[in-house]
Amino acid sequence: MEHVNDTEKTNAGQDEMRDKRWAIVSIASIPLIMTLGNSMLIPVLPLMEKKLDISKMQSSLIITVYSIVAIFLIPIAGYLSDRFGRKIVIIPSLILAGVGGVISAWAAWKMNDPFTLILIGRILQGAGAAGAAPIVLPLVGDMFRRDSDVSATLGVIETSNTFGKVLSPILGSLLAGFIWFLPFASIPVFCLISVLAIIFLVKKPKDDKKGPDFKTFLKNTKEVFRQHARWLIAVFVIGAILMFVLFAVLFYLSSVLEDRYHYHGVKKGFILAIPLACLCLSSFITGKKIKDNMVVMKWITFIGLIISGASVLAVSFSDQFIYLTVVFLICGIGIGAGLPCLDALITQTIEKNVRGTITSFYSSMRYIGVAAGPPVMAFFMKSSIMIMFMILAVCCVVAAIMAFVSIKPNKENEQEKNPAHSPV
Repeated sequence: MEHVNDTEKTNAGQDEMRDKRWAIVSIASIPLIMTLGNSMLIPVLPLMEKKLDISKMQSSLIITVYSIVAIFLIPIAGYLSDRFGRKIVIIPSLILAGVGGVISAWAAWKMNDPFTLILIGRILQGAGAAGAAPIVLPLVGDMFRRDSDVSATLGVIETSNTFGKVLSPILGSLLAGFIWFLPFASIPVFCLISVLAIIFLVKKPKDDKKGPDFKTFLKNTKEVFRQHARWLIAVFVIGAILMFVLFAVLFYLSSVLEDRYHYHGVKKGFILAIPLACLCLSSFITGKKIKDNMVVMKWITFIGLIISGASVLAVSFSDQFIYLTVVFLICGIGIGAGLPCLDALITQTIEKNVRGTITSFYSSMRYIGVAAGPPVMAFFMKSSIMIMFMILAVCCVVAAIMAFVSIKPNKENEQEKNPAHSPV
């Protein structure tokens, strides 16, 4: 009888996943587009430096301002999504991101000295990203009854995110090959497609109710941190470190491929896509395998961090092209394995009424890593690149220790039907 019930639950879950497949695709378009909006510019930065007559540090700001704005606005967007609903926050945010792209593209096209206005456009894009991509995680948590379906969908979402990073260097280089500011102009088009998909294909959950007022929300949030502060803070820091390592490495690779090996345009984009493709595949497989097993999530995160740390440290042994490509490929696998585990640990454990806020704190920490990576790497590329890679390796080791010490799944509670009340 128990076996029959399990089978019925599995079939019901498969039906739910199948019925919501277009909603999943629509939601997955958000992190894909927001990733394109940032990562697509990385391979184009050396070209922008020439066109705008700016330094490496200034060009890194085109990436960094986008992330800095998002860092501060994401928690606000998270609260608003808990209070008023996910879609009502996501749709205006996508529109705002599109407007930011229009401003940056217009400035690059029409102005003689467009750098400042380009940054203003990027700030608006960052504000839009703050209310779009981070709200995807709690939205997925709201959509499904089974935690294994949540994990599998989060794997798809993280894969979409990383696929955006795979596609970014190729698409960015290809577009810039026609007109150097075309990557800016493409963002409004992508945002419009995503807005229409969210409006027509993502249905509001049946049990979606207006969230608590600010006083109650604050009380609930404090209670969540009181119960789960140790492992939540560890997950936040680990997410920031993984994105810091990833974007520092991407900035370094983009510069080295152009300056040392003289790869330009689409060819450079394809080379940058190799480690990112491994990251994407790693995220997809991990999301499929972890289901709702939090012990597995912990150990995959730990092992992924060790792999990433060893990879960036290995850069010091050689600067040959093939060697660097293989080393960063392995680094991508480690980072890709860890990200869906962190997503699932938070989404499956935190109650719905504060899920948007808690995941937004996590997303803010990830954006801190994104913002810090390029300028820190640009600074050390002027002095000692080996010190930079040692710093990245140490960061990975620290994150691995935090995962080992602070994330402690309670095996007895893993099988409970509602893990929102079970400690990690």
